[in-house]
Amino acid sequence: MLRANDPSIKSWVEVSADSDFPIQNLPFGIAKSGNKQPGVVSAIGDFVIDLRILGEHGFFEDLDFDTNVFERPYLNDFIALGKKITNGVRDRLSLILDTDYDDWDASELRDYFLYPMAEVEMLLPVQIGDYTDFYSSREHATNVGTMFRDPENALLPNWSHLPVGYHGRASSIVVSGTPIRRPKGQTKPNENEPPVFGPCKLLDFELEMAFIVGKETALGDSIGTKDAEDHIFGMVVFNDWSARDIQKWEYIPLGPFLGKNFGSTISPWVVTLEALEPFKIPGYKQEPAILPYLEYKGNKNYDINLEVAIKPEGEDQTIVCKSNFKYMYWNMVQQLAHHTVNGCNFRVGDMCASGTISGPDSSAFGSMLELSWKGTKPLTLNNGATRKFIQDGDTVIMKANAEKNGVRIGFGTASGKIIPAS
Repeated sequence: MLRANDPSIKSWVEVSADSDFPIQNLPFGIAKSGNKQPGVVSAIGDFVIDLRILGEHGFFEDLDFDTNVFERPYLNDFIALGKKITNGVRDRLSLILDTDYDDWDASELRDYFLYPMAEVEMLLPVQIGDYTDFYSSREHATNVGTMFRDPENALLPNWSHLPVGYHGRASSIVVSGTPIRRPKGQTKPNENEPPVFGPCKLLDFELEMAFIVGKETALGDSIGTKDAEDHIFGMVVFNDWSARDIQKWEYIPLGPFLGKNFGSTISPWVVTLEALEPFKIPGYKQEPAILPYLEYKGNKNYDINLEVAIKPEGEDQTIVCKSNFKYMYWNMVQQLAHHTVNGCNFRVGDMCASGTISGPDSSAFGSMLELSWKGTKPLTLNNGATRKFIQDGDTVIMKANAEKNGVRIGFGTASGKIIPAS
């Protein structure tokens, strides 16, 4: 076990019990404070940790890497140093912040390298070269298939044999807090009439998680399931905004396009795969039998609580969904193995999203399409208003956290407000 994961260690920084960022988390991100240039940071309680300052004071000197990497506006170069370095930095931070460890005590420097989180601007953590979205929740795929096809054949024949996915648009992935403009496009509200053009009327969220690739591969190489975790740096919360009416008209025969690529929102903190190690659990029993290249050993699913809230402008939020990342039929190592089995190459910073995560109960459905059952069962918010889909002025707020042995590891929030079409 990495030292940073030890549930018994405590920090001299005060951390509330409901914080996403105890000393056992220590995620990585990019922040801008005042007039300073953006740089690499971590988090503890309500504070951002400026790794540049710690690097300048020699706290990582023996780890044998160039600490100028903390000056970069994205995490990519830091991630590319490899897990020996990135895990080493995380472990060193746990020593620096540990109440009972004196050799690396930095408490006297706290005013230099700790900034109140409320006073910094969190930026997009990685430069995303390519982005793939999977479709790996059996409950979600079954719900969608039931709504739009024969319920007896909700899952298409290939779904139980491989992780279905599509290549999305990396340029429109934005960090939490960035407004999302309602998209415009073609829709076909009447089957017997020609399509029309205008703003999307069926705007939706999709509750997802995403992993960030941490190791480059060459064109023609494949990643096996036993090596896949070495290629995954960490995870973020991911909202795959979806224009359902645009998507419905355009997706045949080549799948998602304008109904998806107008915007996706991620949380600013990347929680390392190592920090999530204590929350591994068994996955689904996969039937029919899968092909050998998708077989894996050990626990590869994760018990991560997920939550979605809708906040109308000027009103309190209403929690509309409570789900869990454990509801993944195809896990991340299978997704990465399948993605590369044909020789597709990956670069550091590439991102793969899970697909909508829905649980077996209706309260755990991960999209408005499912929660309102295609608009036939409107949701009632705390202020008495109803929602079939997302309206202008609504802010959708997604959260994720895992809890075990008194330790709570969280991701912060992935939130975005819908503004009117231009």
